[in-house]
Amino acid sequence: MKDCAESVESMEQLSNAWRALVLDRDLEADVRDLPGIAVRWADCRFVFWNALTLTESNTDTKLMRRRLDEAAVIMRMKQHPGFLWLFEDLLDEEARSVLLNAADQAGLAYAFSATGMAGDLLPIPDPVHPDLTFVRVTTDEHLQIYADINARGYGFPLADARDGLAGSTLWKNEVNAYLAMRGELPVACAGTIAMEGCLFVVLVATEPEWQRRGYGEAVTRKALYEGYRSTGLTRAGLHATAAGAPVYPRIGFQPNSPVHFFGLRD
Repeated sequence: MKDCAESVESMEQLSNAWRALVLDRDLEADVRDLPGIAVRWADCRFVFWNALTLTESNTDTKLMRRRLDEAAVIMRMKQHPGFLWLFEDLLDEEARSVLLNAADQAGLAYAFSATGMAGDLLPIPDPVHPDLTFVRVTTDEHLQIYADINARGYGFPLADARDGLAGSTLWKNEVNAYLAMRGELPVACAGTIAMEGCLFVVLVATEPEWQRRGYGEAVTRKALYEGYRSTGLTRAGLHATAAGAPVYPRIGFQPNSPVHFFGLRD
């Protein structure tokens, strides 16, 4: 049986970080720990703040099917769409082999995949990039720029991304969130938030026309560097998209569990 300790850590990093981020968005958000399912759902237009995840280890096929059905019921009750984050290595071998079929039968559609990563990698040197300076997010104007970079980087409507961050005090005070500036032009962004003995990297994005120049890596290094300076935490975690997966091992992150994202089927 595959050791899933690192996948449990990755899932718990999501659950802990998203509790704070979702409640920052809406104090009345649906934040619950149900049997086998963590609900972290702001029910806002920013789809990443609407999340569920399965939480049990070594889940067999029968239990997985039940949890997928329960997750779909919760998602259908919400006004805005979101994702079920499913950490593959929390499933047993048989459950993994039938996951896509079981999700389809529950009314869920596969959206995309990511990779959980973590490492005892801090401190790191103060990052220097010949093209960039870094500005910490401390104002509502900064927040809107940060949201807009994420919108364009991930293909979201601007209004949806702004709905996730507008007016946040957490992002301006407790998240070490940074903009990477090429002269006067913001080109990338990244943040870290301290959660349960770990710095969690959140919402890394680069403007599409400035990708593949090392800007996302540089600003992630800055967010980690400043996060360590303010907290002393030496361990960090994140969930990397396919585009980011080759970047983070260069910083010191090690892959753990594949993560699959499912939305409600139309």
